[in-house]
Order: sequence, then structure tokens, then C-alpha cells
Amino acid sequence: MTTNSVVPPANEVPQPWTPPAPPADRSQLDSEELYSRTEIEALQYERLRWTLHHAYNNVPAYKELYDNHGVHPNDFKSLEDLNLFPYIDKEFLRENYPFKALAVPMEDIRRIHASSGTTGQPTVVAYTENDIELWASLVARSMRASGVKPGWKVHNAYGYGLFTGGLGAHYGAERLGCPVIPMSGGQTEKQVQMIMDFEPEVIMCTPTYLLTLADGFHKAGIDPKTTSLKVAVLGAEPWTEGMRQEIESIFDLKACDIYGLSELMGPGLAGEAVDTQDGCHIWEDHFRPEIINPITGDVLEDGESGELVLTTLTREALPIIRFRTHDLTSLSPGTARPGHRRLNRITGRSDDMIILRGVNVFPTQIEELALEIETLSPHFTLEITRPNRMDEMTIKIERRENASREAAELGGKQLLAQIKTRIGCSCKIEIAEPNTLARSSGKLRRIYDLRELN
Repeated sequence: MTTNSVVPPANEVPQPWTPPAPPADRSQLDSEELYSRTEIEALQYERLRWTLHHAYNNVPAYKELYDNHGVHPNDFKSLEDLNLFPYIDKEFLRENYPFKALAVPMEDIRRIHASSGTTGQPTVVAYTENDIELWASLVARSMRASGVKPGWKVHNAYGYGLFTGGLGAHYGAERLGCPVIPMSGGQTEKQVQMIMDFEPEVIMCTPTYLLTLADGFHKAGIDPKTTSLKVAVLGAEPWTEGMRQEIESIFDLKACDIYGLSELMGPGLAGEAVDTQDGCHIWEDHFRPEIINPITGDVLEDGESGELVLTTLTREALPIIRFRTHDLTSLSPGTARPGHRRLNRITGRSDDMIILRGVNVFPTQIEELALEIETLSPHFTLEITRPNRMDEMTIKIERRENASREAAELGGKQLLAQIKTRIGCSCKIEIAEPNTLARSSGKLRRIYDLRELN
């Protein structure tokens, strides 16, 4: 890691980032995409200095937090000194609901988004004009890396509204120079019709909703391979390599990941390159990633698995410093963009982990094993119950339409055996008929905790 021996004067005010104008040739890479690792870390140092001062001077909650921990932005003299500053999480934002975490006056705000708040107080995020320009440029960068070309039509099936996915993808596609079809989520039959009529080259949605659209095409008697779609830019939920292969086989296209969190910006924080398809490159000219031990909080080395922590470097309205995402992954060196490290596949979320009789289980593990069995579909839910003082998990999974009930039951037994052998836990299984489990046009809900109902 690069260290910085020259310490600027304590009274020097670091300068904020100013967004560049869209390039004349929108197919060209941003100059920062080509930065070396040394150049990236030097840029991160300067931008972190500004972010720390910006947050401390303009957000009372940050000043109180840092004062209580005995740390000041002037203590940041090298990238390693980021470790001196405490972590935050959703509770930091909820405690300052709705607008106490903002670092700029309301007259400088141009948009407000919020989480669904299904697990508590919603988290509110806001954007200045520069923040929106940044967001659009990074979504465009992510889409371009995934193989999207200016002029290609983009069918946007992410939900519009307070959720950041729809508008984030929309503005990014326009920034890249693409016509956008703002379909939003739901209305699967209408989506199928629009794709056939408008012939888009690109679709943006969650990976599980694209599988729902595949069911819609089959129901309409249309082979998904015959559509105009060439690229799918998919995000908002963890998905496995097996899911990618399933999607690419069904639609005959390239499927790439896009990563983001509302608290940090929205989609476009990281994007996957179509020529390597080996994980999302984090755009480290605007975000500083760390991997920590989720229990101890210790920072881990690249390649070690743990919880992803992120810091914004250029965000004006809502600076986010050392935010615990709860996403479990690891960092690897950049490939298609060598200066920017890659997120390896997210294996799950620390707050989505199921502890079943002492064994840690993630939905992505079940998905990976299910996709290895030809008679079982990727559509499943996990129900946790406690009928006799002991937790039990039941997998409800659809059989494939071309598989008989008997063959699917046999596949279910194979899945249970694989779970026992490779994950180390025992559970039950129920084979559901095709198209009977609930579908989602937004983030898919896999886990249903019914223990309090028993």
C-alpha cells in the first residue's frame, strides 16, 4: 500500500472533486479507469483528506463520533491512518433521520432517495448536482465495461421511486448515450411484449427477475434466445456463477454484475467487465474498500474473506466513512482495469446468514447446489421454523417444467445429500410445481423466518 511522507499543513483545506463534462466519444474509457495502483492510492489519499474534513466540519454526528474516539481529520497522514476512524452502519443514518447526516444545506440538494425501511427506520440518502453527475458517470462506466455500446436501447426493469436502482440505471444509460425504455418492475407480460416490440439490446434488472421474464417468454410461446437482447447488467442481489450460466444459456447473451448500495450512492459503485467476467471492479477513484473480520473488526489483507467496508471519496451531500455493508466477499487485484481492485462474488450478507444448529448457511450456497441438479429450478425459498425447540429449515423449490414429479423428488433427495455433505447441515425439502412460488420484480426475498409464529 502506498504511504504518504509529505504531510500538508493542518490548516490547509483540501479541495473537493469537480465532475468533468461527458466525453465527446462516450465509448471511450474515463482517464481514471486507466490509472495505475500507485496513481489510484495517491488520488485516494487526497480525496480522503477532503472527505474527512468535509464530514467533520459539516455533520455534527461525525464530529461527535470522532471527538468521542479521540480522532481528528488532521490525524489522517497516510492511507493506513483510515484505521484510526471508527466504523458506521445503517444505525448511524437512522439515528440522524431524516436529514441530520447531510453535509450541505437543503438548497444544494437535488434528489432524495430512501431504503424500504422493512427492517426498521428507513435510511435516507441525498444528492447534490455534482453527486448526481458522479452517479450517472459511474453507472455509464460500469455499463460500458459490461459491453453496452452508445446507441443501444436499454430496457430498464429496475424499480423506479425511492429505490435507487431504477433512476440510477436510467441516468447512467442516458449518460452513456443510450435510449432508455423506463419499464420499471412488474407487469411481466407487458415487459415481454415491449422487449419483442422495441427490440432492446440491453436489459437491466435483478438476476432473479430476468429468470421470471424467461418464464414469461416461455408462457408466451417465445424462445428467449430469439430476442434482441445482447447484454444483461444485473444487480441488487447476490447471485452465483451457476445463475450466470443459467441466464446466459436461456437468453444467449452476456450477463454481467453491477454493484452498489443506496447508502453509498446506488448502482454503479463497481462494475464487471464483459471481457473477463471475473467480478466487479470497484471504482476506486471514488470509493475506498476494506475487508474486515465481521466479528473483531480487524482489517484483513486482500484475498481474505470478510465483510466489505466502504468509504466515499467525493460525495458532497452525504459523506460515508467506513460503512459496514454486511456483504461478505474478498478483494483481488484488478484485471480488465488493473488499478482498481475487484470484488469477488458476494457469498451472502452477514445479516442474512442462517445459523442452523450451529452451522452457517447462506442462500447462495443452496442456489449453487440446486443449479447443479437438472430437475430443479433456481426458484426456491427457505423457511425457518422451531417446532420442537430445535430450528428446522425447509427448502421449497420448483421442479423444472421438463422434469417429472418423480424425477424432481429424486433431485430433491440429491440436493439434501449435497447440502449435508458440502455445507454440513440437515434440512427438509418440498418440491413445488412450476410457477407457483412468489416472484419478485425487485430484490428477491429468499428467507422466511417463521420461528415466532410457531
